[in-house]
Amino acid sequence: MKIYTKGGDKGQTSLYGGRRISKDDIRIESYGTVDELNSHLGYLISVLPSDIDQKDLLIEIQNRLFTIGSNLASDPQKDLPVPDLNEEDILKLENAMDNMDSSLAPLRAFVLPGGSVANSAAHICRTVTRRAERRMISLASVEEVNPILIKYINRLSDYFFVVSRYVAHVLSHEETEWVPRKS
Repeated sequence: MKIYTKGGDKGQTSLYGGRRISKDDIRIESYGTVDELNSHLGYLISVLPSDIDQKDLLIEIQNRLFTIGSNLASDPQKDLPVPDLNEEDILKLENAMDNMDSSLAPLRAFVLPGGSVANSAAHICRTVTRRAERRMISLASVEEVNPILIKYINRLSDYFFVVSRYVAHVLSHEETEWVPRKS
């Protein structure tokens, strides 16, 4: 099987279900951003030190991102079988955040991204997740999007923020607080 089909050479692509739409459609932008996030997450996993105990959950999150992408890439005008997301998936993120947060100093200010490659990668995942959420909300304003997809993505950005703080903590990197300029 060839990877290239030449079907998109004129700026159109097919949804799961066969309908052709423009490659700049908000639906394509939505699942394309989720795909971008998944790639950044793969990078985060590859640079995460072995003493960070989140790798299994991060790989599970990659699978859930494929679930979200398959839902967003499906023609909403057809009743198609797609993998599901459920409240248990969100609860796993919340429990992981609570567990990591229990070892962290209270947050007293905004923190600047950085400190280590892994910490920075977690912040990139956080910001791309926020963009994916914005794209999904834009899509939901014109077509139906399962609300649990947006809920999961919203919680996921919080999770990546806690991961970034947890990585800094485990690696004994001082978080750099934002210091606003005083006028």
